[in-house]
Amino acid sequence: MKAGQWDPKQQKVVINDVPKPSAAPNQFLVKIQSASLCHSDLMMSMRPDYPVTIGHEGVGHIEAIGSSVPTKDLQVGDAIGFNYFIGCCFECDGCMVHNLRCETGNQKLQGFVADGYFAEYAVVDWQNAVKLPQNLDMSRSAPLFCAGITAFHSVDSCELKAGDWLAIIGCGGLGQYAIQYAKAMGIKTIGLDINDHQLDMAKKVGADAVFNSMTNKDYVEEIKNLTGKGCHAAAVYSASYAAYAGAIEVLRIGGLLMVIGIAPKGLEFINTFDLTTGRYRIKADSTSIPQRMKKAVDFTGKHSIQPEVEFRKIDDLPQMVADMEAGKAEKRQVVVF
Repeated sequence: MKAGQWDPKQQKVVINDVPKPSAAPNQFLVKIQSASLCHSDLMMSMRPDYPVTIGHEGVGHIEAIGSSVPTKDLQVGDAIGFNYFIGCCFECDGCMVHNLRCETGNQKLQGFVADGYFAEYAVVDWQNAVKLPQNLDMSRSAPLFCAGITAFHSVDSCELKAGDWLAIIGCGGLGQYAIQYAKAMGIKTIGLDINDHQLDMAKKVGADAVFNSMTNKDYVEEIKNLTGKGCHAAAVYSASYAAYAGAIEVLRIGGLLMVIGIAPKGLEFINTFDLTTGRYRIKADSTSIPQRMKKAVDFTGKHSIQPEVEFRKIDDLPQMVADMEAGKAEKRQVVVF
């Protein structure tokens, strides 16, 4: 089968012919329908010194079921999405927090150190899989299984009620998903970015207002005038320090800073006095654990939330990576098999 792999010798992504995998006793073999490229896929420093199939956002149909997999809920032919952790026990205290914290130490990230989803077939641990709602377009659903689920968790965890204001800082794929989820929950949203095209997309998917934080020097004052006292929460989907520093400025007293984007280093500007005196609060969220997936996926299906995508072929993957590295990817790029 064809697979898009990181080649450590050539230091680039290439398309290779590789053997079709087989499901272990605790796994599904999945015929991949679509896989999408995420900014995290560009973290080549995380790759091993051997070729590995990249991609950690995927959906597909069950082709075969391992001998020890419970078959009550999922059958051959079912359309599923899945998390990208493999080798975890999915049961220990660590796995109840995040599968990277599995106490066995056997956990691996598919698409990084274990083969991922830019391939015609892939294997996934059965605990990771969830059935897709029939009303969702499978070819557009791959981003749901990282970006979408992360965005849902982050909005759902902001402790907001209908009519509250949420600042979405970073209006790329994650931010656009978050705007749609917030809108479905009745939350008012403000999109903040330095890219006017991303802000246009934010308006298209439902943002109540957008601001370019680079070109509009008065955006903080304008946001406070619009919201009354500032936003009830600000979720940061960017990894930049400037995005985090700016987020605090748009919060009202007691507002919540939701940490999503992974900055290269710690956030040195966090003020402990501000925290202890209630200037703002901090929480964080992520793709999280399989036990939380169904709520996110069911909500997505109920409200027919799907991203804007650009469809590509597997042979386009090296160019897709180049385009994302150069900042030319305007939509989520999805390979359809």
